[in-house]
Formats: sequence, C-alpha cells, structure tokens
Amino acid sequence: MNDRDPNLVISSHSGKMTQDGVTVEVSIFRLEHEKDWTLEVVNDAGTSIVWDAVFRSDDAAMDEFRRTVADEGMKTFLDHSNVVPFRR
Repeated sequence: MNDRDPNLVISSHSGKMTQDGVTVEVSIFRLEHEKDWTLEVVNDAGTSIVWDAVFRSDDAAMDEFRRTVADEGMKTFLDHSNVVPFRR
C-alpha cells in the first residue's frame, strides 16, 4: 500500500503583514482532505502562535487575524517575558 502524506493547501491570504512597525508571517492552511483551516502567526523572533480554533474558510481565518490586530494591535504577536524559548 502506498500511504502518502496529504498535501498542504495554503491560502492566498497567507504572507507577510506589517503594521505599526511590526512584521509577522501569517499562514492560513489546511490538509487537502480537510475542510477546516488553521491560522498561524510567526513573529520575527520565530515564535509561532497557532489558534486552537479552526475556521470554516480561509476568509474566516483572515477575518480573525484582522479582528485580533484591530482589538489588540500587532504588538500582541511580539515575544513577552512569558515566552519560554526552546534550546537550539
């Protein structure tokens, strides 16, 4: 049997976003056989923030990112003292 890993479908909404001097990489994606989308934001320090909730569409995921920025600002994605880095 030829089991293969599923392909990753990446939304056209994905990409670098800059506001208020803060740049993050927004990734909105799903597995090819899944319907729900995942939202991940990675800051310039490489810290990944992934939403626990999944989204019915890539538009809904992007709306959630925009809502978060409107409510909390881009600085919410910066590292804070409660971030524990992994050893490299």
